[in-house]
Amino acid sequence: MTDLCASLSEQKQKLRERLRFRRRHFVASLDRMAGLVAFRTLPASLAASLTDHAVVGAYVAHGDEPDVLTMLAHLAAKDALALPHHAGRVAEMGFRRWRPGESLVTGPWRTQQPDDGAPLAEPHAIFCPLVGFDRRGGRIGQGGGHYDRYFAAHPYALRIGIGWSVQEIDDCPRESTDIALDAILTEQELILCGDRL
Repeated sequence: MTDLCASLSEQKQKLRERLRFRRRHFVASLDRMAGLVAFRTLPASLAASLTDHAVVGAYVAHGDEPDVLTMLAHLAAKDALALPHHAGRVAEMGFRRWRPGESLVTGPWRTQQPDDGAPLAEPHAIFCPLVGFDRRGGRIGQGGGHYDRYFAAHPYALRIGIGWSVQEIDDCPRESTDIALDAILTEQELILCGDRL
């Protein structure tokens, strides 16, 4: 009998490798101007939806992930921006408030995060980086399950995936612990995946 979980995990890992390769080459081939304008302005419909949310979670781009912090700078000015924070390598992910210019430290997963003394936050909307996605809100992340666990514990939070258009696939393999996104924003379009936006 085939172990379905192992099979799904292997399938996701192969997709991650292929999609990371695709993303890396896409970003390397972007001309300078296209790279500068991508993810700089929130779509009006999404901006309107975020006005009701006191705190918005984002992330510090790593490698060839899209950088969304410029697009969300107006939230940071209102002290309404939070970034993921890991207290340790096995700890659950949380969020801490952050403003541009405040220091960041390297966390246990080698991502940049606010220091341990930054105020805790519970975002009402979360922008999360993607390795892959489909149009039904399926996502493939880094594989640690941090966002899925956070989404499960905070189901009220809007979930907005961020990725380059080349990261789209027809169908993301889903496990029972995978939480669907409400929307996906690429450099080309905003894809609505549910009825919460």
